[in-house]
Amino acid sequence: MDGPNPLAVAFSIFRSLVTTTRPRFGAVPGPSHEILAGVLDDLAREGMRALAERGEDLTAYLSEMELVDPSTLDRQASLAYWLNVYNAGALALAGAAAGAGAPSVLRVPGGFSSPFVTIAGEHLSLDAIEHAKIRRFKDPRIHGALVCGSVSCPTLRSTPYTGGGLDDQLEEQMRAFLRGGGAQYDAPTNTVHLSRVFLWYGGDFVRAHRMPTFLPARRARLLSVLRPWMAGDLTDGASVEFQSYDWGLRCAVG
Repeated sequence: MDGPNPLAVAFSIFRSLVTTTRPRFGAVPGPSHEILAGVLDDLAREGMRALAERGEDLTAYLSEMELVDPSTLDRQASLAYWLNVYNAGALALAGAAAGAGAPSVLRVPGGFSSPFVTIAGEHLSLDAIEHAKIRRFKDPRIHGALVCGSVSCPTLRSTPYTGGGLDDQLEEQMRAFLRGGGAQYDAPTNTVHLSRVFLWYGGDFVRAHRMPTFLPARRARLLSVLRPWMAGDLTDGASVEFQSYDWGLRCAVG
C-alpha cells in the first residue's frame, strides 16, 4: 500500500511546529493511566477486535487526560503522558479504520493531521503531539515507543508508560523494535536492513540535541548509534538498506 502524501505530511508537521507550544514541566507525578492499561490488556488477548469493544474506554481515557495540565508534571511524567495520549489516539484511529472496513489508517481522512483532543487549551492532532510535543523532549528512543496502527510500526508495550520507569521502558522498546524486525542483518551480504522509521527520523538519533531534525543521517553514523540496541555482532563495514513500510492495518502488543 502506498504511503502518505509527502507534501501533505510536511505541511502538517510544519503547521504543528509553528502553532503548537513547546512542552513545559513542573514537579507533579503523572496521572493514572489505568483505563489505557485495561485497553492494552484486552488488545493483547483479543487482537484488533478489542478496539471495537473498548472504543468508549479510549474516549473516556482521552477525556480524562484532557483534564490534566501536562505543564505541571515533572519531565519524565510529562513525556510518559504524551506518549500514552498519542498511542491512545493512534489506537482510536485504528479502531475507526477497522470499523469502516478500511485496510489502513491512511484511509481515514485527516487521521494524523486533524485534532482529536484538547489539552491545556490546544486542539491537537497526532502529528502535533508527535512532532511539536514528543520530539521536542529530545529523546530519540521515542521512535521505538510510538505506534501508528500499521504492520511496520513498533508494537505496543503491554502497560502504559510511567514517569518513574520511563528510562527502562524506552530502552526495552528500542531493543524490542530493533530485535523484532526493525534491524535485520543479512550476513552473506553484510547488510543491515533497517526499518524505514530510521530513514525518516535517523537525524533524531545522530543529532538528538537538535530534535526535531529533518536532515538525513549518514547511514554509517546511524548504524553506529543504533548498535547498542541491536542483537548479535555485526561485521565491520556493514552497509545499510531501508525496508519498505507496510501500512496495512494492525495493532499488536509485544
